[in-house]
This record gives sequence, C-alpha cells and structure tokens, in this order.
Amino acid sequence: MSAVIELGPGVQAGFTQRYDGGISTPPFDTLNLGHGVDDAPDAVAENRRVAAKRLGFSAERVVWMDQVHSARVARATEPGSAGSVDAVVTDRADLVLAALAADCLVVLAADADAGIVGAAHSGRLGTQQGVVPAMVAGMARLGAEPARISAVLGPAVCGFCYEVGPDVQAEVARSVPEAAVRTRAGTAGVDLRAAVTAQLRAADVGHVSSDDRCTLESPELFSHRGGAPTGRFAGFVWSTQ
Repeated sequence: MSAVIELGPGVQAGFTQRYDGGISTPPFDTLNLGHGVDDAPDAVAENRRVAAKRLGFSAERVVWMDQVHSARVARATEPGSAGSVDAVVTDRADLVLAALAADCLVVLAADADAGIVGAAHSGRLGTQQGVVPAMVAGMARLGAEPARISAVLGPAVCGFCYEVGPDVQAEVARSVPEAAVRTRAGTAGVDLRAAVTAQLRAADVGHVSSDDRCTLESPELFSHRGGAPTGRFAGFVWSTQ
C-alpha cells in the first residue's frame, strides 16, 4: 500500500497498489478493487477485504460509488453503494469513503475539526464538469469550512503522458485553463492534477497535497491507457476515532 496519509487529527487516507496482495488473475492481477471490469465478483470482494484489513478498517464500513464520469455528489448515510455518482461526502465517523481509478484522479478530503470527509473520482469529463468543487460544496453543506479542508490528490496519468486531440484539450480548457499542457511528444495534453489543484484553490481549500506518481509510468499501479483491460486501485478516507 501507499503510505497512510494524515488529513488531520483522527482522519486518515490511503491509496492501494496493484500488487499489494489480492487474488485476481491476469489481466486484473492482483488487487483489483473494481466491480466494473470483467473480473470475478468473488475475487473483487476478497480483494476489498484484503485492502481494508491492510489499511486498518473493516470492509463493511466502506461506501463505494458506481462511477459514471459526472459531477454528481451523494451524501453517504450507510455503507455499501452511494449510487451513480462521482463524489461522496459524509459526517458519519463510522463510514469509510472510497473512489476507484486506473488513470483518472482520486481526490480525498477532510475537515477534521468538523468530522466531515469526502472522496471524488475526477477524470477528464468529471474535471471539466467540476466534480471536485461539487464535492467541496457538498462538504460545506454538512458544515465543513473550506479553509479547514485538507485534500490529497492520488496517482493519475500525468500531463506529459495524457495525450488528447486538440479539440478535446480546448473543451476541457474552456472550463479549467490549467488543464491544457503539451505532452512529452509535443502534442496536446490534459493535466488532471494541475486542473484539479486550480479548482481546489479557487474553492478556498486550505491545504492541498499530492501523490505525484503517474499511473502510466508506475508499474505498481493500474493504468487503463497502459494496458486495458485492467483492474482498478482505490483511494480511501476514514476516521480513526
């Protein structure tokens, strides 16, 4: 697993890695946590138990999303599925929030003083639509103060590797200008991390950190661009109190 991150007193976050245990077989080997790929459901369920145990919480506490590349946000009141959304927030200390990725950006956030946490899946479309600012707004509706929020950005395909067509780049840049970059090959690219960082700053989020690994360049992480079909890693945020 990646190192556990402290997002404030009593709140932790962490990201899984591809080969941190698990029982999935190729091409989903080994710790695939996503049911949305053609992996055996029993294997995914066991992998989720393995990941939860290694991070120090019960798998029965986790809230998962049916991610659809939207800006929709759900308030979680119980474990299980939060529905077809790409961000989830809660003020319940007994819940663990999860988001899946394999090149897209996972963002985990907490206002530890208020006891409010959030998780978002921000791919190109979600970034363009503003799913992360929507998550922050959802946390604020529960009583979080943006200036007190600490957010961590997970591994994602980097701007040097994320090549898109010029028209796609322009479309994203109309919403978030910071997204537009040139790849190593000198072609049009999208930098999800730069774009979401700008969105968090615009939302007055107090502290932003990042796991800067590129999924396409890091073999310990799943990458859809690097080898579809493939599995999904996850980011989790939870209360330890």
